[in-house]
Amino acid sequence: QVQLVESGGGLVQAGGSLRLSCAASGITSSNYNMGWFRQAPGKEREFVAAICRSGGATLYADSMKGRFTISRDNAKNTVDLQMNNLKPEDTALYYCARSAICSRGRSLYNLWGQGTQVTVSS
Repeated sequence: QVQLVESGGGLVQAGGSLRLSCAASGITSSNYNMGWFRQAPGKEREFVAAICRSGGATLYADSMKGRFTISRDNAKNTVDLQMNNLKPEDTALYYCARSAICSRGRSLYNLWGQGTQVTVSS
């Protein structure tokens, strides 16, 4: 069964850090472009970061650049998101996803996990 499962979310104080992990099964994630998105209550799902299949290039949303880092652990078949200096506005359900094209565009991602909740208290 092909699926993505996120983990690592939780409650953290502002300024703290969390590391999210996206475990792939049924596929080898290093063969795909992988991304992280997030959705806060009442808001649309927005792009966070992506790591490209070719060359390992990375893309970030402007508000996350310098605070978040996306990486692969090919031995574990995971894609991780290290989040530092978290802010209350980072509170959201975080999703990982797979795409045939390395992009910020949500519509280009065709396989999604169920999400992991991140809550940042002030």
